[in-house]
Amino acid sequence: MPLVAERVPVEQIVLLNAMVPKPGESGGEWWEATGQAAARAAYAARDGRSADSFDPLVDFFHDVPPDVTAVAVAGGVDQSGTPFEEPWPLAAWPDVPTRFLQGREDRLFPLGFQRRVAAERLPGVEVEELPGGHLLALSRPVELATALMSPA
Repeated sequence: MPLVAERVPVEQIVLLNAMVPKPGESGGEWWEATGQAAARAAYAARDGRSADSFDPLVDFFHDVPPDVTAVAVAGGVDQSGTPFEEPWPLAAWPDVPTRFLQGREDRLFPLGFQRRVAAERLPGVEVEELPGGHLLALSRPVELATALMSPA
């Protein structure tokens, strides 16, 4: 996480299907500021789907094996609201080499959308395309591990 890079030495930051904030922007503000809803809707329309509602099984787990999905869903999901409420506290992105890995079938953060947001907010950081959707660690663990172990 970029906040850690401000406190301890790190060699690299790796983002995975990430929300990249601007200084002072909360995660809640990020959605509208980046145009995420329109990008998600356009991607869904190209796929012949509707983006009128959010269904974690359709939007997150669409490419996760059923047995893995069953275990993940049974465990429940709880996420802190703090990142969505509190403003991004850093004045700028840390001066640390950064990689941005992105699933090409991510329905929440489509690849083209992420390329645009990364270009605007992390100039010079290329988005590295991987097969799979939003939950690459669950749907494509081997491909993700291979990408993490390879040089940028």
